[in-house]
Amino acid sequence: MRLLNYGRKYRTLIWQAIACSIINKIFDLAPPVLIGAAVDVVVQQEDSFIARLGVTDTFSQLLVLAFLSFLVWGLESIFQYAYNRLWRNLAQAMQHDLRLDAYEHLQSLELAYFEDSSTGGLMSILSDDINQLERFLDVGANQILQLSTTVLIIGTAFMVLAPNVAWMTILPIPFILWGSIAFQRLLAPRYAEVREQVSLLNGQLSNNLTGITTIKSFTAEEYELGRIAAQSEAYRLSNRRAITLSAAFVPLIRMIILVGFTSILLFGGTEAVAGRLSVGTYSVLVFMTQRLLWPLTRLGDTLDQYQRAMASTTRVMNLLDTPIAVRSGDIALPVGKVKGELVLEDITFAYHHRAPAIQHLSLNIHPGKTIGIVGATGSGKSTLVKLLLRLYEVQAGKITLDGIEINQLQLQDLRRAIGLVSQDVFLFHGTVRENIAYGSFDATLPEIMAAAEIAEAQEFIDQLPQGYETIVGERGQKLSGGQKQRIAIARAVLKDPPVLILDEATSAVDNETEAAIQRSLEKITKNRTTIAIAHRLSTVRNADCIYVMEQGKLVEQGTHEQLLEQQGIYATLWQVQSGAQVMNI
Repeated sequence: MRLLNYGRKYRTLIWQAIACSIINKIFDLAPPVLIGAAVDVVVQQEDSFIARLGVTDTFSQLLVLAFLSFLVWGLESIFQYAYNRLWRNLAQAMQHDLRLDAYEHLQSLELAYFEDSSTGGLMSILSDDINQLERFLDVGANQILQLSTTVLIIGTAFMVLAPNVAWMTILPIPFILWGSIAFQRLLAPRYAEVREQVSLLNGQLSNNLTGITTIKSFTAEEYELGRIAAQSEAYRLSNRRAITLSAAFVPLIRMIILVGFTSILLFGGTEAVAGRLSVGTYSVLVFMTQRLLWPLTRLGDTLDQYQRAMASTTRVMNLLDTPIAVRSGDIALPVGKVKGELVLEDITFAYHHRAPAIQHLSLNIHPGKTIGIVGATGSGKSTLVKLLLRLYEVQAGKITLDGIEINQLQLQDLRRAIGLVSQDVFLFHGTVRENIAYGSFDATLPEIMAAAEIAEAQEFIDQLPQGYETIVGERGQKLSGGQKQRIAIARAVLKDPPVLILDEATSAVDNETEAAIQRSLEKITKNRTTIAIAHRLSTVRNADCIYVMEQGKLVEQGTHEQLLEQQGIYATLWQVQSGAQVMNI
């Protein structure tokens, strides 16, 4: 029902496809009638059914049948082409829209959802599960319609032509349908397990391919092969359990069909010999019995496709039903009007089932000023970035930008106003130019080059094989850490945000690269609000104000000189990093 409701916008296309499937089946059922009429003409000649319609000459009757045969076969072919085209286009259209809707919804979910979910599992839903639905719409839906049409038309024809023997053919149908429904109920949980196992397998494969460098460096190839083998074996066994049941369907149905076919063959033949049933009608009944009952053997395959598709549809719909925790506000704040004043008032935040990462934190960041945030690992520095970008929601207190609570701002406006340069730089598989222009998609090449110049990336870009058109590889693996960092800075320069966040932007590079990056940062932090989160205190030494965090709380604040005078945590960290004091290990 969810799928049908989703497909409402395709209503016209669906009805057209349904009509073509039914009409095609009607013409497909006509040849046995024509064969029966031909037998009737040969046996009865001038007394045949067609003769009673006014065509008495035997040859003329056969010409009429020949003409009708051409007409029936031609129309059947036309409507077969039509339903194939309509169903396949419908399947492609629904697959396309469902994948886009699922991906759009996925992008709207908060970061916690992705941290709790497997990338491979999500890929399985967006790709394999939606493709499974497309395969059912492509074939299975038409088969169900044509099978229903066959049962309805032939059942009615039998009751009209030979009610005294028709029940023998129709009698197996309830047993076949009952068996089909029983098999469907037994298969449903087995195919749900199959979909779950393939999701786990895809997740493990995706994880291993992403971490291939780690696997190789720790010579863990055999171990990982064993893990994949275990997951693949679980998938194989779940499929075997489903196949064991689904493979038994056709042989069992075939034996039930045999009862109906032999009954009409024997009793119908007896009636024809006794003269109570015409030879032509008997011929039609024999052929129609096969046409009626034999397609029911494909009911197993159709139900098999149906159960696979519904198991996949359930997973897709469950994704679409996942609630969006971080919703956009209604207040617009164009980037050009942002001053950059950030105020954090008594904010508290804890990750799911964990101790608070930030507790009762208050900060006041003035427009155009540069502040530094320092502290040990796990003190809550990076969590603060996620809260400012609304990747998570604060659980107490509030954050305002230019006096407006950020949860009331339109989400796109908030994130367009903030530029993030992270320690963990993510580059997309594409060119250097495309990665610098990411988020500023309308930027011209001169603008991109100017941003690269400010980020001191121009020199190494010029040395690349194709310059700005060089492919950086997946996650930028063809570039060094410092090169990726400078591209990230160029990306932020091109975005030109009023608020800039530097999250450990120089912690993973060498001293020479750090000096180059620092020169770049000095240029781009002018006249904009800058939050520099750093492990290396030299990065924030010249900040207007430095805040020291410990276990999610603000414990010290002041300029570099003021904090040294306080002889607290900051002064101790500075002495360790500057070499004035040797850390006890």
